[in-house]
Amino acid sequence: MENENYIAIIFTSYFIGSVVFSTLINFIFLRFAQNLGIRNKIETGNRWNPLQKPAFGGISFYIIFLLSFTSYTVFFPTDIGFPNRIMFGLIAATALAFLMGLADDAFNTRPYLKLGVQIASGLLLIYSGTFIQVFDSEALNYIITIVWVVGMMNSINMLDNMDAITSIISIVVLLATIIIMVFTGNYANIYFYTLLGVLASLIGFLFFNWHPSKLFMGDTGSQFLGVFLAFVGIRYFWNIQWGELNDSVFGNFMLILAIFALPLIDTTTVVINRLLRGQSPMVGGKDHTTHSLSHIGLSDKQIAFIFGIISLVFSGMVVFGLITGNDYKEILELGILSLFLIVFILFFILNRSYLKSLMNDA
Repeated sequence: MENENYIAIIFTSYFIGSVVFSTLINFIFLRFAQNLGIRNKIETGNRWNPLQKPAFGGISFYIIFLLSFTSYTVFFPTDIGFPNRIMFGLIAATALAFLMGLADDAFNTRPYLKLGVQIASGLLLIYSGTFIQVFDSEALNYIITIVWVVGMMNSINMLDNMDAITSIISIVVLLATIIIMVFTGNYANIYFYTLLGVLASLIGFLFFNWHPSKLFMGDTGSQFLGVFLAFVGIRYFWNIQWGELNDSVFGNFMLILAIFALPLIDTTTVVINRLLRGQSPMVGGKDHTTHSLSHIGLSDKQIAFIFGIISLVFSGMVVFGLITGNDYKEILELGILSLFLIVFILFFILNRSYLKSLMNDA
């Protein structure tokens, strides 16, 4: 009991301190680095906001992420369960993604170079023991892991096209994971501690990223978050047996559809429509689901609220299902799949209508 109280005090203090630290560091960056992260070149049209603003919010994510490891070893020096190889892979993969994002914010790197780095990040996770384990074929598991990591890095990057959208969705994903870990008693470890830190960094950043935003996370933030969320997805939703809801490949797939619903829906919608128009999916543009909602008259704040509510509904279904166990398994799986398809079809139709109006205006 005394040990549990110590853990609760340390974790709570670290979370609160990280929120304060994230807020302060972003405030300092914004105050004293007016030109840092603002590209001098003409933008490619990815952002909905036409104004040039600093794009270094992701730096605070990475700093607090690294602080999570160093401070954990201070508060829990005798933790014999410290998973060196897995954590080394996560640190290496996120470092590579962070540097790639930083370079892209500074120089607008080529898409295929970014793709190569994303594949390398996935390989680092696989080499360190973090990969999807749902099929008997190890080669197939490796391939799916690469696709998952690359897909998440691009999904988070593509979704970062309007104020607060990516921040809110990432917060909901991490919050749902943390709640599940608490209810299942799987929280006295460095993974939980790290999730708390990244969650706190996002909350601190959201103060400046809420519309009208003062700064963006940039590729520095979206590439780091992509790898980190891919790691969270593998460790806590692809592979972990939380309950009866994911006792099969289909069950695991339903969890992934729910927790990462909006990034998957937005990316799939955009990729399909770009391919239908004969355009490369790797080139940015103002053709996302968020832009479709803006086209029908919703404000940026309303869109952020809608995305947040949808994410909370999906995550709430997962949390409820994993906590209650087998009692509502079939109903929840059907509910997740049905809701996913409804949201996807609705957003796809809105997106097609929006694109047709753009073509007619041209």
